[in-house]
Amino acid sequence: MKTVLHTVPLVLAGLLLSACSLAPTYVRPASPVAADWPAPAGIAANGQAAHDIRWQDFFQDEKLKQVIAIALEHNRDLRVATLNIERARALYQVQSADRLPTLNAGLSGARQRLPDSVAPGGRGGVNSSYTAGVGVTAFELDLFGSVRNLSQAALERYAATEEAQRAAQISLVAEVASVYEAVLADERLLALSQQTLASRTESHQRQIAMRQQGASSEYDLRQSESLLQAARAAQAQASRQRALDENALTVLAGRPLPPELLPAQGASWDSKAMAELPAGLPSELLTSRPDIRRQEALLRAANANIGVARAAFFPRITLTGAFGSSSDELSGLFDAGSRSWSFLPQISLPIFDGGRNRANLNVARADKDIAIAQYDKAIQVAFREVADALAGRATLGEELDAVKAQESAEQVRYDLARQRYDAGQSSYLEYLDAQRSLFSAQQQTIRTNLAELQNRIVLYKALGGGWRGGAA
Repeated sequence: MKTVLHTVPLVLAGLLLSACSLAPTYVRPASPVAADWPAPAGIAANGQAAHDIRWQDFFQDEKLKQVIAIALEHNRDLRVATLNIERARALYQVQSADRLPTLNAGLSGARQRLPDSVAPGGRGGVNSSYTAGVGVTAFELDLFGSVRNLSQAALERYAATEEAQRAAQISLVAEVASVYEAVLADERLLALSQQTLASRTESHQRQIAMRQQGASSEYDLRQSESLLQAARAAQAQASRQRALDENALTVLAGRPLPPELLPAQGASWDSKAMAELPAGLPSELLTSRPDIRRQEALLRAANANIGVARAAFFPRITLTGAFGSSSDELSGLFDAGSRSWSFLPQISLPIFDGGRNRANLNVARADKDIAIAQYDKAIQVAFREVADALAGRATLGEELDAVKAQESAEQVRYDLARQRYDAGQSSYLEYLDAQRSLFSAQQQTIRTNLAELQNRIVLYKALGGGWRGGAA
């Protein structure tokens, strides 16, 4: 018996060490995008890579940093992504446990009475038996890597959930920053509309007085009233949009924000509010974008599942064994000579399954092809997002300079039109047209400024901003 007990562990160790895997060798698919960004999008500043720049270093606005920190702590979507990691980790631990034997201890007792008619030798009575010991039940020898590949697939899915959480974190940082800048733009648009409304109210009151004195026409009065009502509508729209964006920011933050963290009325934009970013090469996206790494982890999981499906065609060996003590008296359960053991190996070989194993293998191969397509799509989407943001960077700066110059020109035009109207050298219609054009140019400057800032945020996110430098 001692020889058997000493031999079994050695046999198990040898079989486990000789186990092979039937999963295909993983090879990363070729990138489905070009080796460089399309011109002129490739023009980029030199500097630290986006994925190495923490969001705390990328954004310079201290209030915005505090809002982002609150969102990272309280946002519910990010909380779900974090809990998904914990769930995937637990599932991996469950799957990995199958690679080791499960050892159980047991204690049992039984009493049985047999009548003389069925008892051996015709001598009936009450029989007792007691057993105590430890044992292994149906432990599978992973000769063909089925259990190992199941564990590997679970590990890759766990890695995928970690990457999904990182992607959610980067997206949350970018979305909070984008909405925060939108609230700042709303404040400026609201202040502009209030200023314009006050100016047009004064102008309209002046027209009413002039009309009463017969110095103005009904047409000029109605033109003045029309512009006044347009200014009222613009103020209401700006006020509504600010409320909507502030509500969105509150939801992203996961809790109401202190008033002192919200953009104050009249707050100005800083042209150096965000760090400059180099574009790098498209190939760098494979390691800098968590969503791409997530898809590759799922692809590796699908690759491992092919090994599981292939292993189903080969014999399956399970071992059941126990070692302990047995006695017909409870008091003698652990006496000398009461030792007992059992060793029950079992092998099963699939002969006919109606094509089930073949179908499962086809499913696993199809799942891998799907995972490859999803991986390719993730790369293509990332390439487009970066290329679009780079195209925006190449043109939005020029556009912003142009609209600022236009606003300056409209301001001069308005001042001249007012002087000419006050001097009686031009019509009221010419003055109103200059006033309307100036208001439109001022609005466009604010909106273009917002678009330029939000494009910087989009580029930071598209380049995998902050994940390696510590996104949290």
